[in-house]
Amino acid sequence: MTSAKTALLFATSLTAFTTLAGQPLPAPTASSELSYEAYVSSTKPIKCLYGYAAEKVGDHDAAIAIFEDCIERFNSVYSMIWLAQIYDTGVGIPRDERKATALMRRGALTDDEAGYSALAKYHYGIALIEGKGTAVDRTAGINWLKKASAAGVEEATSYLDTLN
Repeated sequence: MTSAKTALLFATSLTAFTTLAGQPLPAPTASSELSYEAYVSSTKPIKCLYGYAAEKVGDHDAAIAIFEDCIERFNSVYSMIWLAQIYDTGVGIPRDERKATALMRRGALTDDEAGYSALAKYHYGIALIEGKGTAVDRTAGINWLKKASAAGVEEATSYLDTLN
């Protein structure tokens, strides 16, 4: 099959999937079951995982709202880490390294059963060593990396090895 025929077949198939009875399918709205907005007000901790999914498909507003609520409602270190990453990269929100580092610090100081606090310790340690969103404090950064390493974060061990 030639590339032109393949492209036409693909376009025809795509049109078939995006229409219903000859009419375009409606785009998901905030109140649509296809939107992650529906999870923002959920009272169940599982919703924090939907924040990740929302972020990955580009629904930044829903992801941010889910993560913020999970942090407030459940003190979710998982959500602190993801929201910090969003602030650090500035995707869907103005970039703010100080907020990112503050969230990592909060996560590092929070003990959670799932072990995400060890990962927060790693990221916070690097922020302190590199001065991302905070003043450089190499000694404190190394201490946080040692805590993360002791908790099994291999990246922390590797980073510490590069400092020697």
